[in-house]
Amino acid sequence: MPTWLCKTEPNDYSYADLERDASTVWDGVNNPTAHIHIRAMKPGDTAYIYHTGNEKRIAGIAKVISKPYEDPKHPGLNKKGDIARPVVDLQAVKPAKHDLTLADVKADKRFNIDGFELVRLARLSVMPVPPEARKLIKSITSI
Repeated sequence: MPTWLCKTEPNDYSYADLERDASTVWDGVNNPTAHIHIRAMKPGDTAYIYHTGNEKRIAGIAKVISKPYEDPKHPGLNKKGDIARPVVDLQAVKPAKHDLTLADVKADKRFNIDGFELVRLARLSVMPVPPEARKLIKSITSI
């Protein structure tokens, strides 16, 4: 199953909020490239929840529990006929036992993996996580 990294500002919606709610609509994404990634998500995929802002760390892991669908707050199609603002539902799975910060990722040469855009595309809010990066994240965070 593919793995994704979904960024959130913890002051707006944190991993703890996701645990409290059990599941949520992952919305508020504006970037067209991130929309492409959301459209590729499937039920059963996993998603690392990454806190932005002052934390800049992986906070936990969630599971995609729906197919992508139209954001009820922003309905409509784009010029290609795709859902303009796709969303998915995520369910909390497990918080990270150990921190993995952006500084850790930048300092660890093992994360220089083709296709892992966390460092290179800092503003991209949803991105795929290559299998090699997923294994490293899992071993470091114990999730």
